[in-house]
Amino acid sequence: MWSVREILESRNVAVIGASRDPEKSGAQLIRVLKKVGFQGRVAGVNPQGGEVFETPLYRSIEEVPFPIDLAVMHIPPQSIPEALVECGRKGVKGVVISSEGFAETGPQGAKYQEEVRAILRSTGIRGFGPNTLGIVNTATGLTTSYYAGVRMLRPGSIGFVAQSGIFVGALLRYLSSFEGLQISKGIGLGNKVDVDESEALVYLTEDEQTRIIGMYLEDIRDGQKFLDSARRATVRKPVLVLKGGRTKEGAKASASHTASLAVEDTVFDGALRQAGVLRMSGIDDFIRTLKGFLNMPLPRGGRIALVTFSGAQAILSIDAAVEAGLEIASLQEATRDKISKVIATPSKLKNPVDIFPDMLNYGFEKTSSEVVRALLEDSCVDGIIFITFANSGIEPYAPVVELIKSQCTKPVFFSLLGSKKDIDICQGFLEENRIPCFDFPEMAVRVFARMWRYARWRQEVGRNI
Repeated sequence: MWSVREILESRNVAVIGASRDPEKSGAQLIRVLKKVGFQGRVAGVNPQGGEVFETPLYRSIEEVPFPIDLAVMHIPPQSIPEALVECGRKGVKGVVISSEGFAETGPQGAKYQEEVRAILRSTGIRGFGPNTLGIVNTATGLTTSYYAGVRMLRPGSIGFVAQSGIFVGALLRYLSSFEGLQISKGIGLGNKVDVDESEALVYLTEDEQTRIIGMYLEDIRDGQKFLDSARRATVRKPVLVLKGGRTKEGAKASASHTASLAVEDTVFDGALRQAGVLRMSGIDDFIRTLKGFLNMPLPRGGRIALVTFSGAQAILSIDAAVEAGLEIASLQEATRDKISKVIATPSKLKNPVDIFPDMLNYGFEKTSSEVVRALLEDSCVDGIIFITFANSGIEPYAPVVELIKSQCTKPVFFSLLGSKKDIDICQGFLEENRIPCFDFPEMAVRVFARMWRYARWRQEVGRNI
């Protein structure tokens, strides 16, 4: 039986059901593979022959004049068993079944799916799907998604697994629109006729390009196998999970989406915690947490310092920190002495450090740099959250950005308030320099709390190994 790694490293791809109509999905996939610079060979399969996008369409996969590693199927469910048998004779290693109409639709679809499962087992071919856009490997330019584009195939370090059809393609396309959030590998599981979440997780754990793993799941095929895989994964890299079907209504919808079986949500949540997996509440939560892990070092403790121009936002952030199990750091005397060089008001030298109105005396550039430098040097501070106005230009942030880049030994997050135009400009500058910026400081607090929870879990596991 072939491994997931061998399928993701496929060099020769056949699109079964590639139409001569350039607007159809199979033809579009051939166009995408050419456009994104896939490094292998591509063939189309169509019983009527012909060509599309200057690519020959062979009447059967057995007529393709070179070996095929991976076949992508854009044909009706009833045609797939026969196509799989032909793939077995051709020596194909893996298939992506993009077609819908299997177990998620009822008894007849379930019958097709079981027939597919039996053929895969008898031939040793590995299967992704049905009901999925399939796989992405940005290291080689491989994609089985006709939804992909050049930007989406830029190599990155996020490995993502989704038990869904088009969601994996849509989310990865969305992620690729952010600087620094490019993917390494993407795996769509669909109905999980063969490859499941545990096997995908093992692959991404061992993949050197992948630094962090994200997963969207609706159910778990084998709970113990998944938890064992997750424990091994989280020792090496963070694993973030989005779980669909948390409610009874959501579970009902997932059953018709990918034929999922419901998992008791509280049991699932507790199991993830035991394995060191971080559960996300939504896509926005997932993206914010990615920014923290990918751009900042893990914290050594749970003590945060706040730098602010607004007492109200600092108070809200303190509430969020305490609710998340964090501590408000007590600044060392030496730290307060350093800060006093730019902030004269004694009451504002404590945590949270309020830089207004004293910054009017020395300017934002000097005040922000001196305060952040003092907090970076304080061993009683494990993370910094800087709350400030968005300026009309990026220049005031340049000194503190250079300081953080050169001395970043702990997480530093920014939160900006102001006009949308100013926020977009300043946030873009900060994040181009790998300094995460959040809409509101409470969001930064929660991301820091997750990073500390993961760091603490790794420390505890390390002591027990």
